[in-house]
Parts: sequence; structure tokens; C-alpha cells
Amino acid sequence: MDAKKVLLKSVMGCALDLGDGSERGLYVNQDYILRKLRKIHRGISLMYTYYPDDKTWPQRASKAFPQDTPSGAWDYPYEDYFPYRGGREGLRDGEPFNFMKEIRRHGMDVVLTLTIDPSLTERDLELIARDLRPYGRVLLRVNHECTGTWFCFNKRASYQQLADFFVRVCKVMHACAPNVKVILCAGMFDKASGKLEMEDIFLEAHKAADIWSGDKYLSLHWGWPVDVATKENANYACYDVDDVYEQAKATLHRLREVTGQDKPFVLSELNGDGDVTGAWIQADMLRHFMERLEQDEEHWLSAFTMYQFRDDGRLGLEVTDPNNSDVGIEQPLLSMYRTQLQKPFFSQRIEAAGEENLSFPLKLRWTSSEDAEGIEIPVDVRKTPCYAELYFEGALQPLNLMIECGGWWFYKAPGVKCIDLMSYFFANPLADGEIRHVPLRFFAPPADGLNHPADGSDPYAAPDGAWMDNCFTEIPALPRLRLDYEPVQFVMWHSGAGKA
Repeated sequence: MDAKKVLLKSVMGCALDLGDGSERGLYVNQDYILRKLRKIHRGISLMYTYYPDDKTWPQRASKAFPQDTPSGAWDYPYEDYFPYRGGREGLRDGEPFNFMKEIRRHGMDVVLTLTIDPSLTERDLELIARDLRPYGRVLLRVNHECTGTWFCFNKRASYQQLADFFVRVCKVMHACAPNVKVILCAGMFDKASGKLEMEDIFLEAHKAADIWSGDKYLSLHWGWPVDVATKENANYACYDVDDVYEQAKATLHRLREVTGQDKPFVLSELNGDGDVTGAWIQADMLRHFMERLEQDEEHWLSAFTMYQFRDDGRLGLEVTDPNNSDVGIEQPLLSMYRTQLQKPFFSQRIEAAGEENLSFPLKLRWTSSEDAEGIEIPVDVRKTPCYAELYFEGALQPLNLMIECGGWWFYKAPGVKCIDLMSYFFANPLADGEIRHVPLRFFAPPADGLNHPADGSDPYAAPDGAWMDNCFTEIPALPRLRLDYEPVQFVMWHSGAGKA
């Protein structure tokens, strides 16, 4: 079967990242999310905290300081995210590293939020940088929403100290882990003053950052989980979607003006809260925001993070089942978002690389979810098949692959022999007489989730090099495609009796 090389490229419009776990919900494995959403994101966002000098560390704050009567999600000495166990502890086989490896195996980049004790030394920051070196492109957000009052780092340092600390973080990451792109999530544009919130204090931090960011919700019940949002209390808000859109856009324009720079701008947390609006309006609000992005010719927003996949409240595509945290209850938001996710405006592009009739073995490069080499196999389907399967035999079995079929993505883990593609045809059957061109595309993100130096040295300690950006995988041959249009055995029946 003929094959050609293709390239996975960045989106033309706005990339999408997905939050997966926070103080409001547990991490959900990427296989489940892929089955639900049918497509990969640019990145998966994780949220962790790091206060290694505190006496109760590394216990999670809500475990170390249990409250008989809850008083608020942030009423602890340090943030109630799960503890970051790298750094001084060096536990790189625990959280969040196992999740980071799973994310990269599934063809996405790590978007890591860390709330960090701002009194930590440069040496502490260097240890974190070394932790992140083997993970390809990492998008690191440090001490987000830093112009606010609710996070614990705001209670340990002045705003100027937080700004200076962020600049130090950037310097260390750029020197020790150049694969890490640092995100500053600070104040948004204020229409009354015509300036950013705390613009002067955080000016040098904005200049040092690789990516500019803000967090903005279309509606939010910030009293969760202490109270229930009702018309009788005031612990929630709901905003005009168009006002939020214009404020975010004005934030980027002001950042360009005051810094003299032009950098990617992202919304690191975006959603509406079903606690406030109910589930149907929640979905409509986010749909309107995404449709405005698609219609806006400026293409000003580089990416946003849908916060989040599964939430203990109503800020998720799923709500956690209170009887079993492993179970999610799908919300109307999920089907709406899944439709938007498939649109070209929010999707990575797949382009021909100019190499056809490939010979094997073939080496494929994986750099990031927006920069990788793949293989395309042309497939013409003449009617809805009964069986559509890919078989990975012999030397193909150990491969770690992401497979794209008709816009749907499938994951093949090392050791898996067969991938069933029929779920695509269940949802997209062919009309009578239709012949559909459904190319199969294969990409090879790192099988263990890590990039490795070619000389086999320790990736956490190896010197800088191209290995930090690139992972290469040898593909020995093409898999075998089974495409059958008739069942193995056909059974006729009537009146409840079967006949072979």
C-alpha cells in the first residue's frame, strides 16, 4: 500500500487545551477523555502546588488542615492543589509526572500550573527546571491570577515581590530548561482606567514571559463548595459574554502597547458555571464565545483552556458522580464543545510533506502536538464496513502511536496488537452508493512520555541539545488494515426463531 509523509502543524485559528484535575476534581485518564471527545487537544492542563518549606508538606492542604465546617477552597496555609513531588523530593515516578507522561504518550503537550512559595531560592527553581527537561514543549504557568487576593502566595509576598519572583523563574527556565515556555497569568484590561490591572508593577514580568495569559469565567460561583448558589446569596456572578470577549481582546492590545512586544495570548481558564446559569445556558454562553472567535478576522487569541473535563461542581464537561469519583455525568456542555473541537478553526492542521511512496524502515519526528511528522495511507471506503481494524504484528507491536481517521483520533499503546476503528463508522455511516476517502494517519509521540538524549545519558541531567525538543521513532513497516464489508456469518430471523 502506498504511503506518504504528512506534517502535523499548528492551528490556523485558536488552539484548545483542556483542564484535567484541580482543587475541584480528580485527574481523568486520557483514554477515557479521548473516547468521549474523539480528538486530541493541543495540551492538557494540570494544577499543582509547591511549598516544600512548610512543616506539613507534602500533605495536601485539605488533608493536613481538615475543617469540620468548610470555610472556602483557599482558606489553607497553601493552595489545596495536589502537591508537586519533584524538586527537592525528586519523586519523578509520582505526581504529576505519571500524568505528564500519559499526556505526552497520547500526543499532547503538558500545560502545568504551579503555585510556588515565592521565597524559594534559585536552586529550588533549577531543580524544577531539571524535572521538566525531558517533557518536550512544556507550557508552565507560575502563580496564576497573581493580581488577586485569594491565593496563598499573595499572603506571603507583596505584588512587587511576586512580579520579581516571576522574572527569576523565567531566567532559570530559559537557562536550564529552554523547552519550557513560561506563562504569566496576571490582571486584565480595565476599561475605566484604560490600563491593565497593576500594569506598572508587573511590567517587567510581562516582558520576561514567553506567553501572556488571563483567567476569565463567563459565570462563576466562587462560594463553592461552602454554599449553594441561590438568588438569596451573593457568592456568584454572571457576565455578558461579549463584554468578556472584548475585555480579553483589549488586554492583548494593551500588553502589546506597554511592552513593545508581540507574544501569544491565551485564556488559561475559561468556562461558564452551571451553578449560576444552569447547564443549557452554560453551553450556550461558551458556544457564543467560540463562535465569535471563529468569526473574528483578527485571530487574536492563540489558545484557551477549557476548565475543566470533570468537575465536582458544575465547571466541567462532566460532573463528578457523588457516589463514585471515577464516574462522570455528561453535561450538555460536552456535546457542544465536542462539535466545536472538530472544527478546522480549533484543530491542528495535517499537511502533505512532499514525500510519497515511502520506503521502510522510516524515522518519524515528534516535537509537539503542533509540530510532528506522520505517515498517511490512502483508504477509499465503498460502503459502511462491518469490520475496520488495524493489526500491528511483530516489530510493530511495541510502537506507541496516535492514529487519525476521518477527524477521529485513536491511541495505540505499546504492546497492543489491534485497534478497532469502527466507532468512527458507527457515528459516520456511509450513504447508499457513497465512496468515501478516509486517509489513515499515524504519528509517533514518545512511548514512555519522555525525550531522551541520543547517547543514552540521563535526560534529567544531560546538557542542552535538540533532544529536549525532538523525539524520533523508527517505523519498520505499515500495519495491516482489515476492511470487510460483510459479517463473518449472516443470520436470518423472523418470529423469534433464528436460521443460519
